[in-house]
Amino acid sequence: MGAIDLAAVYRDLHAHPELSRQETRTAGIVAEHLRTFGYEVATGVGGTGVVGVLRNGDGPTALLRADMDGLPVQEQTGLAYASTARGVDHQGHDVPVMHACGHDVHVTCLLGAAEELAARTETWRGKLLLVFQPAEELGTGAQAMVDDGLYDRFGPPDVVLGQHVSPLPAGVIGLHAGASFAAADFLQVILHGRGAHGSRPEVSVDPVVMAAATVMRLQTVVSREVGGADMVVLTVGALRAGTKENIIPDSAELLIGIRTVEPSVRDIVLAAVERIVNGEAITAGAPKPPDVTVTGSFPAVVNDAEAIERIRPAFAEQFGAAQIVDPGRLAASEDVGMLATAAGVPCVYWLLGGADPQAFAGAADMAAIQAVIAKLPSNHSPLFAPVIEPTLTNGVAALTLAARTWLPAAS
Repeated sequence: MGAIDLAAVYRDLHAHPELSRQETRTAGIVAEHLRTFGYEVATGVGGTGVVGVLRNGDGPTALLRADMDGLPVQEQTGLAYASTARGVDHQGHDVPVMHACGHDVHVTCLLGAAEELAARTETWRGKLLLVFQPAEELGTGAQAMVDDGLYDRFGPPDVVLGQHVSPLPAGVIGLHAGASFAAADFLQVILHGRGAHGSRPEVSVDPVVMAAATVMRLQTVVSREVGGADMVVLTVGALRAGTKENIIPDSAELLIGIRTVEPSVRDIVLAAVERIVNGEAITAGAPKPPDVTVTGSFPAVVNDAEAIERIRPAFAEQFGAAQIVDPGRLAASEDVGMLATAAGVPCVYWLLGGADPQAFAGAADMAAIQAVIAKLPSNHSPLFAPVIEPTLTNGVAALTLAARTWLPAAS
């Protein structure tokens, strides 16, 4: 895999995760390696983003992207290189930090591909635009880099390429044409009550009870307000209220994540959420309406069908036809599609298997693979831990091959 010790880089990144918009250490490591490989390097793009450019004659431009941020999760893997890091999140809370989504894998693999492509310039021509993006977990990093002049400063690409590690078995690549990752909307809801002593609930408007009722009512959005064929996921990821068992607080906070694919369905779901939170507040006799704030929003990732078919044979030759699977449409969300939309070019974003292949012994089809995956720690789990090999080797190979698929051989 080249001179860089990718396993060591990965372990270091995994042990030192950084929250969204705080990826300064990671960015520094990335920039140092890219300069060593011979890339032109710009830092601080869109906040903490890093861009590497390598020109190799006339030809198209391929953008390869990796995200860098970690999550506010307490790691429980027990690995020797497990994170013990802590940070302050964008809401001011002191939180543990972990690379629970595998962005450390993404960064490491793109560094490996960067080295390989720089060392083998006789195999391609054109321009490489490597984007190490911050704040994917907030859904703001891609747009921040575009707004900071990504394409004005470094030129537009002809294709956007990238990958996301997943609990698929290492060695497997997941490719799906069309809408592949759902759109996401993140809401903060503040429910207003009237505080009181815990012994006198009759003089209060209890926001904890109001919040509990709201959470339960929100579950009916998916089951009763949209069609069975429509892909919708609604998750209340946090409910915060109160400080002590004998104090009824003044307010409660809900953090809500919504995943949809179709814009019309998204409109229905958002309207239903607003109606429910306001309705429960009225029912409880709240002194004022809830405050509903959209904290993040980004569209579905749509893989270009022609581009998928262009890359599929190359992946099949590299990894074996049986190793290229269609995982279907995922409810998870990603902001990588914004990079393609802003440039008006195709997006090809695939899943990189990162789970121990031995766990899948005897799983002969996608249904059997999915049954095994359901029992494994998933992305965002405190137990999520991709196997280092062959995940890194395969990730480097996939990115390198994808770039060469769009960049013609040197003449």
